[in-house]
Amino acid sequence: MYAYCPYFIQNTYLSRTVVHQAFKKKFTPKEAKLKIAKYCAYQERCHQEVRNKLYDFGLEPVDVEEIIYELIQKDFLNEERFAKAYVRGKFIYKKWGRNRIVRELKMRKISDYCIKKGLKEINEDLYADTLKMILSRKVEGLKNIKGHQKNYKAAQFAIGKGYESNLVWEVIKSEFST
Repeated sequence: MYAYCPYFIQNTYLSRTVVHQAFKKKFTPKEAKLKIAKYCAYQERCHQEVRNKLYDFGLEPVDVEEIIYELIQKDFLNEERFAKAYVRGKFIYKKWGRNRIVRELKMRKISDYCIKKGLKEINEDLYADTLKMILSRKVEGLKNIKGHQKNYKAAQFAIGKGYESNLVWEVIKSEFST
């Protein structure tokens, strides 16, 4: 199943990731630059994703920062553009609320300025309509539960998707009060 490798110790194997990383191909900065340009051209990427990928290629920190600088200069990388695309995609397709989107962008080390610019992509009327749709589908799906418990479960679902709790409860009180 496994070929002989130096990580074979007393009939036990280290995790596959350790073995995989040991045999990963190392790239020269020139090769890495070409690969990462294709990687960035495929879809919008944040700086941290690109930085991690370059380190996975086995590059030194100086080379990584130099390549990132060149990608920014050639407009392959743009965090504001990434934030806008990310917000649009997660809101439209996954129906995430603002809180969840902000949390995910902060995990990717996106600046507050870019996050604010990205959040402007969300239309307020569409946001409210999406929240109502999510809540109504959830309430309809909870057939065995009655009254306030149904509203509570629907609210927890919407809050978990990143919608603001005060907004969720306003919609529940106005649309679903029993």
